[in-house]
Amino acid sequence: MNPVTSIKRNSDFHRIYARGKSAVSPCVVVYCRKNRLGTNRIGFTVSKKLGKAVLRNRIRRRLREIMRLNNGRTEQGYDLILVARGRAATADYHRLEADVLNCLERLRLMKKDVKA
Repeated sequence: MNPVTSIKRNSDFHRIYARGKSAVSPCVVVYCRKNRLGTNRIGFTVSKKLGKAVLRNRIRRRLREIMRLNNGRTEQGYDLILVARGRAATADYHRLEADVLNCLERLRLMKKDVKA
């Protein structure tokens, strides 16, 4: 399995927001931009509008787990940002996973030859 690193610098977030592609679903927005590293870097954004710290961290943990489990199925060499939307606060894990995978499909980041 390929390693995944986090995006932490504010300048990286702004660069991906400004120059990257995006896909929207009811629970999440996924931004992506190609990098030259050969591995994926992932950042997560959960606004304070969604709730208190416990709820925001739960959403962040779920998104991180979804990406960890599906890392082998995604194309490598991209910077990804997952932004939780309002419905993510009430969505269960399977709904959140379906929305993330749907966005990745629309951005053409899912490998075609991998068997589920």
